[in-house]
Amino acid sequence: MHVADKWNMGSIADLQQFISQNGFAVLVSANFNASHVPLLIASDEGEMGVLYGHLARSNAHAKTISGEPVLAIFSGPHSYISPTWYAATPAVPTWNYGAVHAVGTVELTSDEKTLKILEATIKKYEPELLQQDNIMPEQYKSKLAKAIVGFKIVLTKIQGQDKLGQHRKIEDQQGVVAGLSASTSLDAQQLLNYMQQKNIGMGV
Repeated sequence: MHVADKWNMGSIADLQQFISQNGFAVLVSANFNASHVPLLIASDEGEMGVLYGHLARSNAHAKTISGEPVLAIFSGPHSYISPTWYAATPAVPTWNYGAVHAVGTVELTSDEKTLKILEATIKKYEPELLQQDNIMPEQYKSKLAKAIVGFKIVLTKIQGQDKLGQHRKIEDQQGVVAGLSASTSLDAQQLLNYMQQKNIGMGV
């Protein structure tokens, strides 16, 4: 991943937090197999963290992924930026975004650990579901666990970039904020919210 110094996301802790908040990733192997999967990060494991996830056993990717080096791509809020929003000219359109790339090697997990990964994923996104035995009885979860392949990725490299217009002059940043605020695009509103949360590119 090319990361310009002016857009560097920050510390490993910042990158791990981004992954935690934007956990749906594209997992890419060296043989160009790719899968779209939710991944959990254990920030306190390894030097850079450990990712946990699962694939359907019927997925061809699951049959070759053990021991492979992989790249996990996490995308955050993003939006088109119009040059008409800038105070300065000439200017061109661009796209602002946040993204993290994480690299490591895949290790398959035991059936017991795979079930724990599945439950941890549910706990993160819909914890009350774990208490509804009529929807997810233990027998059903055990059967489901046999249809998936769990894995862990011990991270060896992690990079992140917040390209949010923070390199531009204050007046241009203020113009982008105004443009995003006036837009009805969901992408624009999500990007603006992300910029506000991080206080980056806000023109202040």
